[in-house]
Amino acid sequence: MNRENIKQYIPKEAIVESCGNSFSFEVAVSQIRAIASDLHNNKNCSLKLITATDERGGRGGFRVWYVFGIPEENAFVIPFIVLNDTEEFPSLTPIIHKASNYERRIQTFFGLTPIGNLDQRPIILHENWPTGIFPLRKDFDGQTRPEEAHGTYQFQKVEGEGIYEIPVGPIHAGIIEPGHFRFSVAGEEIVLLEARLGFVHKGSEKLFEVVEPALGVRLSEKISGDSSFSHSLSFCQALEQLGDIEIPQRGLYLRVIYAELERLANHLGDIGAIMLDTGFSFGGSHGARLREMIMQINERITGSRFLRGVNAIGGVTKDIVDKNTLLVDLANINKDFLEVIGVAEDSTSLLNRLEGTGVLSYEAAKDHGVVGVAARAVGIQSDARIEFPYAVYSDLGFNTIEGEKGGDAEARFHVRIKEVLASFEIIKNALHKLPEGSVGVLGSKNGFKKNALAVGIVEGWRGEIIYFITTDSEGNLSRVFPRDPSFVNWAALGDAGFGNVVPDFPLINKSFNLSYSGNDL
Repeated sequence: MNRENIKQYIPKEAIVESCGNSFSFEVAVSQIRAIASDLHNNKNCSLKLITATDERGGRGGFRVWYVFGIPEENAFVIPFIVLNDTEEFPSLTPIIHKASNYERRIQTFFGLTPIGNLDQRPIILHENWPTGIFPLRKDFDGQTRPEEAHGTYQFQKVEGEGIYEIPVGPIHAGIIEPGHFRFSVAGEEIVLLEARLGFVHKGSEKLFEVVEPALGVRLSEKISGDSSFSHSLSFCQALEQLGDIEIPQRGLYLRVIYAELERLANHLGDIGAIMLDTGFSFGGSHGARLREMIMQINERITGSRFLRGVNAIGGVTKDIVDKNTLLVDLANINKDFLEVIGVAEDSTSLLNRLEGTGVLSYEAAKDHGVVGVAARAVGIQSDARIEFPYAVYSDLGFNTIEGEKGGDAEARFHVRIKEVLASFEIIKNALHKLPEGSVGVLGSKNGFKKNALAVGIVEGWRGEIIYFITTDSEGNLSRVFPRDPSFVNWAALGDAGFGNVVPDFPLINKSFNLSYSGNDL
């Protein structure tokens, strides 16, 4: 990161506060659209998230923060506006489409209205939540239970002869989390698919306000259980910036190894599940078997199948004692995996079922800001391990995973295969280079910077996981906003469903495999 280069992204008159690789500065409310448009459209910065903080009891007013990433510099520029005498702010949605759901979240949880956003419906909180009560305001007591309301959620409607609606969920036949899907169908063809989520909302953002940072690590592991390690890693990395905590090299290498083991387990399971949803039971059973082998390795080396309790502020708590056995085990699983994929690639019925199903166009993916597997399956080469390198990824010779361009279930299937092969290679390289030494500076007494913010970013197996964290005047955590990749990608599912038939939906949904819990927070 070159701090001189960062200046070109920041107005000359701005007063900048920095922490790690994050640079924040206040702009006038009237200027935010122009500045955001310039960063996004002219300077090729990616809008990573928008969130708010309630600082009426401290520095005054509400603040709305706009986090833009600069991959070339591994840095974030964060303009923000202050709302003192108003609860309205200008919407970016007319110029940056992906801003819409972030603004809806701010309106739902903070009561701040985005002027210009045509979708004013609440998000996450359901119609039994009373209007006029905003749970992320500081004066809302998270221990209270508001009186139940009886509102109505307005689904989008398609009018016309022969159009009918099919409601699916929120309770499903499989052992999965709840989500409601509303299909508008003309004959057999889907003309509108809308997901209604929020059924597993658990108040995580409010909980982060009252727990100690060490307990916050455990809470971050519960945001999306199959991404426990990556979520806690993103949380810890942000706190380590706020505390100027340096991680020992061995700890950084171990973080890479554990993160890739988590990626392996999930992609192996998904590859099998995708094949199972096409009726290719051979692939389904072997995918589950290979995933279980990785999960057993996780338990053997850390004591947790989901790698919980491994991350800590300052490093990791578990070391790898016998790396040679791990290398042999992974080499055998890699060979096993290639044999399974070889059989799958010879199945014409499997590939025909995947081809052309659930196509997401490049343009729709860009508009929604899609990340991870779904992005690489349309040719968007976005990967935080390369664009915002953390731990020791930049020391391992890791290159961009070659994407696909079909945007369909087959493309997402093949991207996952490439992800698996890359993970095997990354772990092998990391184990060979694993240095001696401490695994962490655990129990550090460093305090956190006061009235500061930090951004932690990790490439989870679904895509970018981002943690936006601010502290108050005492250095205590004031605001923690975890942004799971599912929050971004759920918005694109309707585009992928358009033009398909309803029986295709389980396969389309599985090819994305998004987290309900990670979205609902």
